[in-house]
Amino acid sequence: MSPTPGDPDAWNAYLAEGNAKQARKRVAADVLLRDALGRVLLVNPTYKPGWDLPGGMAEANEPPEEAVRRELREELDRNIDLLGLLVVDWVAPHGPWDDQIAFIFDGGTLIDDEALRPHDHELSEARFVPLEEACDLVSKRMRRRLDAAVKALEDGRPMYLRDGATDW
Repeated sequence: MSPTPGDPDAWNAYLAEGNAKQARKRVAADVLLRDALGRVLLVNPTYKPGWDLPGGMAEANEPPEEAVRRELREELDRNIDLLGLLVVDWVAPHGPWDDQIAFIFDGGTLIDDEALRPHDHELSEARFVPLEEACDLVSKRMRRRLDAAVKALEDGRPMYLRDGATDW
């Protein structure tokens, strides 16, 4: 029998036990940043093949928007004002990984991109590339997310993807 909310200590212990048994999700948070020419910022991680959008994994109890801000400070020494949410993608289990929730936020246009370079050992390079080239450089999974982020910008509303697809 479960305790009643009238006994705060017993109730909190009961809730904590339930919380400990519930599933946890991995959360990734990336940002779509453009330059004055409309090119997209990509980063080249040292810990995996291929290029990616700037961002990374959220830490325990860290909101996705704070995760992407933290990653940009750590990896590119930039403080970015986010302009809104573009994409939420539920990513199915794959390889050794459980499922995850992946976010892409709108970082707007960087005016001062001259000194943009990695400030962290996790990146070997950061550069702005035309959208078509960006789509060729990123993984298939990220390409679907990037396409959706660009469409969300055009449509003015965020998109929900299920494993990179909108036709679920």
